[in-house]
Amino acid sequence: MEDRIKSEKDVIHNLCNKTKFEIEVLVATFKIPKGKISTYKRIAEKIDRPRACRAVGNALHKNPLAPIVPCHRVVRSDGGFGGDSKGAKSRRKLLEKEGISIENGRVKISNDILY
Repeated sequence: MEDRIKSEKDVIHNLCNKTKFEIEVLVATFKIPKGKISTYKRIAEKIDRPRACRAVGNALHKNPLAPIVPCHRVVRSDGGFGGDSKGAKSRRKLLEKEGISIENGRVKISNDILY
Protein backbone atom coordinates (compact mmCIF):
# COMPACT_ATOMS: atom_id res chain seq x y z
CA MET A 1 0.00 0.00 0.00
CA GLU A 2 2.83 2.41 0.87
CA ASP A 3 4.01 2.65 -2.74
CA ARG A 4 0.49 3.62 -3.88
CA ILE A 5 0.21 6.61 -1.53
CA LYS A 6 2.30 9.46 -2.87
CA SER A 7 0.12 12.57 -2.67
CA GLU A 8 -2.34 14.39 -0.45
CA LYS A 9 -5.11 13.17 -2.77
CA ASP A 10 -3.98 9.55 -2.24
CA VAL A 11 -4.02 10.05 1.53
CA ILE A 12 -7.54 11.49 1.44
CA HIS A 13 -8.74 8.62 -0.76
CA ASN A 14 -7.42 6.08 1.76
CA LEU A 15 -9.14 7.83 4.69
CA CYS A 16 -12.71 7.70 3.36
CA ASN A 17 -13.95 6.10 6.61
CA LYS A 18 -12.56 8.90 8.82
CA THR A 19 -14.25 12.10 9.98
CA LYS A 20 -13.56 15.43 8.30
CA PHE A 21 -11.54 16.49 11.35
CA GLU A 22 -9.44 13.29 11.35
CA ILE A 23 -8.75 13.68 7.63
CA GLU A 24 -7.63 17.30 8.14
CA VAL A 25 -5.28 16.24 10.95
CA LEU A 26 -3.82 13.33 8.99
CA VAL A 27 -3.34 15.40 5.82
CA ALA A 28 -1.59 18.16 7.80
CA THR A 29 0.64 15.52 9.39
CA PHE A 30 1.37 13.93 5.98
CA LYS A 31 2.96 17.24 4.94
CA ILE A 32 5.62 17.18 7.70
CA PRO A 33 8.92 16.42 5.92
CA LYS A 34 11.54 13.99 7.16
CA GLY A 35 13.88 15.68 9.63
CA LYS A 36 11.19 18.08 10.84
CA ILE A 37 8.65 17.89 13.65
CA SER A 38 5.45 19.61 14.63
CA THR A 39 3.41 19.79 17.81
CA TYR A 40 -0.19 18.85 18.53
CA LYS A 41 -0.86 22.57 18.99
CA ARG A 42 0.73 23.56 15.66
CA ILE A 43 -1.29 20.90 13.81
CA ALA A 44 -4.47 22.19 15.50
CA GLU A 45 -3.59 25.72 14.40
CA LYS A 46 -2.82 24.61 10.82
CA ILE A 47 -6.32 23.18 10.48
CA ASP A 48 -7.91 26.29 12.04
CA ARG A 49 -8.88 24.49 15.26
CA PRO A 50 -6.38 26.09 17.69
CA ARG A 51 -7.99 24.68 20.82
CA ALA A 52 -8.20 21.10 19.53
CA CYS A 53 -4.74 19.90 20.63
CA ARG A 54 -6.07 16.90 22.53
CA ALA A 55 -8.38 15.94 19.67
CA VAL A 56 -5.39 16.10 17.30
CA GLY A 57 -3.64 13.57 19.53
CA ASN A 58 -6.70 11.31 19.48
CA ALA A 59 -6.90 11.47 15.68
CA LEU A 60 -3.19 10.64 15.36
CA HIS A 61 -3.61 7.73 17.76
CA LYS A 62 -6.04 6.20 15.23
CA ASN A 63 -3.75 6.82 12.22
CA PRO A 64 -4.29 3.88 9.83
CA LEU A 65 -1.56 5.05 7.43
CA ALA A 66 1.50 5.15 9.69
CA PRO A 67 4.34 5.65 8.76
CA ILE A 68 3.13 7.12 5.45
CA VAL A 69 1.32 9.73 7.54
CA PRO A 70 4.23 10.31 9.94
CA CYS A 71 2.45 10.78 13.26
CA HIS A 72 5.77 10.03 14.99
CA ARG A 73 6.83 13.55 13.92
CA VAL A 74 4.18 15.18 16.15
CA VAL A 75 5.16 15.82 19.77
CA ARG A 76 3.94 17.82 22.74
CA SER A 77 4.83 21.52 22.93
CA ASP A 78 7.45 20.71 25.58
CA GLY A 79 9.08 18.18 23.23
CA GLY A 80 7.70 15.21 25.14
CA PHE A 81 6.06 12.19 23.58
CA GLY A 82 2.36 11.70 24.23
CA GLY A 83 0.62 8.38 24.56
CA ASP A 84 1.74 5.17 26.21
CA SER A 85 5.40 4.54 27.04
CA LYS A 86 5.83 1.70 24.50
CA GLY A 87 4.51 3.87 21.66
CA ALA A 88 6.56 6.85 22.84
CA LYS A 89 9.71 4.74 22.80
CA SER A 90 9.16 3.59 19.21
CA ARG A 91 8.34 7.15 18.05
CA ARG A 92 11.49 8.43 19.77
CA LYS A 93 13.59 5.81 17.94
CA LEU A 94 12.05 6.77 14.57
CA LEU A 95 12.85 10.45 15.16
CA GLU A 96 16.40 9.65 16.21
CA LYS A 97 16.85 7.72 12.94
CA GLU A 98 15.66 10.87 11.11
CA GLY A 99 18.33 12.96 12.85
CA ILE A 100 16.13 14.71 15.41
CA SER A 101 17.97 15.54 18.66
CA ILE A 102 16.49 13.98 21.79
CA GLU A 103 17.66 15.13 25.22
CA ASN A 104 16.35 13.70 28.48
CA GLY A 105 13.55 11.88 26.65
CA ARG A 106 12.30 14.99 24.82
CA VAL A 107 12.78 16.44 21.38
CA LYS A 108 15.07 19.43 21.50
CA ILE A 109 12.69 21.82 19.74
CA SER A 110 14.24 24.59 17.67
CA ASN A 111 12.96 26.75 14.83
CA ASP A 112 15.07 24.90 12.28
CA ILE A 113 13.24 21.60 12.87
CA LEU A 114 9.72 22.95 13.48
CA TYR A 115 7.28 22.56 10.65
